[in-house]
Amino acid sequence: MASQRGTIEKQHLEALSDFRFRLRSFLRFSEDAARAESITVLQYQLMLHTQGFAGREWATISEIAERLQAQHHGVVALVSRCEEAGLVRRKASHTDRRQVEVHLLAAGRRKLERLAVLHEDQVAELAKVVALASRGGA
Repeated sequence: MASQRGTIEKQHLEALSDFRFRLRSFLRFSEDAARAESITVLQYQLMLHTQGFAGREWATISEIAERLQAQHHGVVALVSRCEEAGLVRRKASHTDRRQVEVHLLAAGRRKLERLAVLHEDQVAELAKVVALASRGGA
């Protein structure tokens, strides 16, 4: 990646540029796909993250906040909007009453499944670009 002069090779910069372009294109695709389902991209991501933990069909507010890299109180408000839209429901944890579990409802599951199918090709394409960028385009 670095030439003898210690600078980044042009090919590596080209690969990084392509990666950033493709990443932004993916994010734009995801935003547009969510909008077509009459939800926001954050609502889509929240629903996705409720299904992102092995062995269970829910996530806590804290887990979702971590995955979204968002503040706890912001995720609480997002969950409230999703509840009002009939996408998820909150449930007190059986094991720790301080925790709130977020469960996907049937309407949310249908939207999530449609969006996940739409994202399959886009994710595969992005994975190829990541592999190329990590090798410096070689």
